[in-house]
Amino acid sequence: TQIQAAADDVELPTELAKMIAEDNQEEEHKQSVLGQLTNIQNVDIDQLKEKAQSTIEDLKQSAEKCEVM
Repeated sequence: TQIQAAADDVELPTELAKMIAEDNQEEEHKQSVLGQLTNIQNVDIDQLKEKAQSTIEDLKQSAEKCEVM
């Protein structure tokens, strides 16, 4: 906040400016479509299937216990 208030009166050290620029590029990549596709590739499909099947089984059991249905 102080740096923003000082505006052009403050000069960042070169290494710090590089680090900030790299962080900004990484964040932009993560938010981009390609970044999202990369995250999708890292998903464990088998684990996702198991969780989905477990959830379905839990719903079936809950439905069987429901007196209205």
